[in-house]
Amino acid sequence: MGLGWSSAEERESLLPPPPRGAAGGPVVPQLRRGHTPAAAAPRLVPVLGRVYGRRWLVLLVFSLLGFAQGLVWNSWGPIQNSARLAFGFSSWDIALLVLWGPIGFVPCFAFMWLMDKRGLRVTVLLTSFLMVLGAGLRCVPLSDLTIRKKLIHGGQLLNGLAGPTVMNAAPFLSTTWFSPDERATATAIASLLNYLGAACAFLVGPLVVPSPNGTSHLPLASESNSEHIKDRIEAVLYAEFGMVSLIFSAALAYFPSRPPFPPSVAAASQRLSYRRSFCRLLSNFRFLMIALAYAIPLGVFSGWSGVLDLILTPVHVSQVDAGWIGFWSIVGGCVVGIAMARFADFIRGMLKLILLLLLFGATLASTWFTLTCLTSVTHLPLTTATLYTSCILLGVFLNSSIPIFFELFVETVYPVPEGITCGVVTFLSNMFMGVLLFFLTFYHTGYKLLAGGGQKRISSPSLQCLSLNTWLGELLMVRESFLHKILATAPSQNTAIDDV
Repeated sequence: MGLGWSSAEERESLLPPPPRGAAGGPVVPQLRRGHTPAAAAPRLVPVLGRVYGRRWLVLLVFSLLGFAQGLVWNSWGPIQNSARLAFGFSSWDIALLVLWGPIGFVPCFAFMWLMDKRGLRVTVLLTSFLMVLGAGLRCVPLSDLTIRKKLIHGGQLLNGLAGPTVMNAAPFLSTTWFSPDERATATAIASLLNYLGAACAFLVGPLVVPSPNGTSHLPLASESNSEHIKDRIEAVLYAEFGMVSLIFSAALAYFPSRPPFPPSVAAASQRLSYRRSFCRLLSNFRFLMIALAYAIPLGVFSGWSGVLDLILTPVHVSQVDAGWIGFWSIVGGCVVGIAMARFADFIRGMLKLILLLLLFGATLASTWFTLTCLTSVTHLPLTTATLYTSCILLGVFLNSSIPIFFELFVETVYPVPEGITCGVVTFLSNMFMGVLLFFLTFYHTGYKLLAGGGQKRISSPSLQCLSLNTWLGELLMVRESFLHKILATAPSQNTAIDDV
């Protein structure tokens, strides 16, 4: 991701050579008394970067890959009641199907190494192939439900192995292909489409698959026997397999690792090696504080939203209503996140302020939801309006902070490669999500987090509120760094060439 992705000839158009003397050697400035070396150094003239129209095609293919990965990962949580009846899944099975996502991040560093050494095309092709294989395993028609469940679990694991690429590579892709004034927007689109896929699973699953408890209001739910539900679930699985296969074919046909010429000086500059990058990250206190401020709230929220139907079932919320809550919370976060990223493309020094505002809003929404759910203590009414509003606001504030966090990570630890930086923080986020899902599975039997118990039970929204309040204060002490932004915008003083 550093020096290896561009040759010396490609960087020559961006990095002007030093002036030559009469003998052919470089000119050495003569220092006079009272002059510093910086004053005597020659001033570099801004030069052209080059961007290509095909960058939007590359972004589209990668974003669709992330969309499909999120859709497949979240297939089972929104229809957990129907899956129990059709395939005999238990609560442990449903939780494990979601848990394969964070488990798939165990070999995260191997994918980061592959991206650093072999480039984006090889990594994306491997990722999409794993997704095709995983989606295909889930569609194998077997009458033996025991073997069928094992194949479904294997397919979810293979899809989880695609997570490190689709969630880490967005900043690397935006730096490689896009000009500095488009980079944050490209990062937002590439990273948030994965969450939008998970949101569509909240919508597609409950609307296509009838609920066994009769809560679906669609004509499809008129016949809700086991065989009909199983047929509908298999139709969703086949449709997802076809979509993933098409995306793999598109990536195989055209997905270059890099453009012929880099779009900025930052894209062409040398980066740290794989080993030195980890040493730099682990020794950077500012990065560690921002990483925890990202990983803990986002990890808790991702795990919580993945089993939202299970959590809201004890308070008599149907899987259709839970699906709509999850859908709008993520869609709202994607829309606000892209808008915030576009705003961040035109400003400097505002990333920290934007994150503080978003996390403060998430803290208020999480507090509202927690107090509303603890009805035995607070005596606040738990209505549909308060449930929808608090959950959606929480998702909007947290999901919209993801691309802003990614930009702040890149700025803080430059010249560490973008893929390695985001790989570390997403690994931490999935680790916290896995811990939460493990806690929900083995400590709260049946996921009755909101039913009874009052003060004796700690719901995941209260954990969310606690983590947000803790790391909101820690983020206040972090100072921003803009070396990457300054270097990236150096050639943008001239108009970039937009070629096909």
